[in-house]
Amino acid sequence: MSRRDSRGAGRFSSSPQVRSQALQLWGIYLLALLAWVALSIILVTVLAALPWSATPFYTSILWLRDYIFFVYVAFILIGWAVISYFFLARPIRQLYALTQATSQLAQPTEKPIALPDGMEAVQEELNAVRERALWNARAAREAEQKKNDLIVYLAHDLKTPLTSVIGYLTLLRDEPQISSELRARYTGIALDKAQRLEELINEFFEITRFNLSHIELERQSRDIVMMLQQLISEFEPMLREKSLTCRLDAPEKLIYNCDPDKLARVFDNLLRNAVHYSFEGSEIAISCGSGGGGISIAFENRGRTIPPEKLERIFDQFFRLDDSRATNTGGAGLGLAIAREIVELHGGSITAQSWDNTIRFSIELP
Repeated sequence: MSRRDSRGAGRFSSSPQVRSQALQLWGIYLLALLAWVALSIILVTVLAALPWSATPFYTSILWLRDYIFFVYVAFILIGWAVISYFFLARPIRQLYALTQATSQLAQPTEKPIALPDGMEAVQEELNAVRERALWNARAAREAEQKKNDLIVYLAHDLKTPLTSVIGYLTLLRDEPQISSELRARYTGIALDKAQRLEELINEFFEITRFNLSHIELERQSRDIVMMLQQLISEFEPMLREKSLTCRLDAPEKLIYNCDPDKLARVFDNLLRNAVHYSFEGSEIAISCGSGGGGISIAFENRGRTIPPEKLERIFDQFFRLDDSRATNTGGAGLGLAIAREIVELHGGSITAQSWDNTIRFSIELP
């Protein structure tokens, strides 16, 4: 949601139009009063100037000439009352309709807001606010559902390695005469499962940090090439485990003013993602360079082609490619979402493409 949508909610961009309509209404109201006053003066003047005859009818209204001032005032008051009612009835109806419409925004529905004629600008803006509120509500429900599903999945994922750790440690305790080779094997398996437990627990902290804190940058001048070289070196054990190779195509040095810790986290997430979803024995290619006033960095690996419908959601938080929830691949589905936020905070963009069993993530930094 977005943050852009929530900032605009509740402020009517059409308020100048509303003020203009109000001024026009007041102008017409004053013109109508002035016209009625002028008409009243003319009518009373003509009435006073008319020749009077001695017929019973004229004799019965002859007193009007003696109270011509009061007749004039009566004309003015009656006209003012009629004109005011005509002009005030419409705003009152509009105000009532607007009150009903704003109360509908408290619990917005799919039914569009309808206002009386003359309030099209306000109606359009209210419906825009209603649609933003509905979109935000749907996004919040989806995010909450994804988080709840994730917690259930992670709870299951935590139980599996924990059961293995307890099982192998119990074997080591109950069989003190076990051979050193078997002891080393059990200890190694228990260690692997414990490390997996640590990764999953870190995922829980990642969820909390991503949702409750705002990422802020602390910029420094760093060599991007050196950061990538160090990253590849750190991933050597994981690369060997899947018989993968990693090739870096980059200039000797590429200095960039960035938050090195945050940007290293982006590179870590992208390389980790490439390792998880690469064909065994394939190559991961990382390239970077400068040009056109910016820096381009790409991570490309050989893996199953990502369907377009999943590629569109790949940067959504809590989204995972592996629906099976395999405990040895993937994470909570926050790595790429956090990577996108960090890149955008640097003023850049990150995109994903997939074709012919190839996956490529491209970063553009200004």
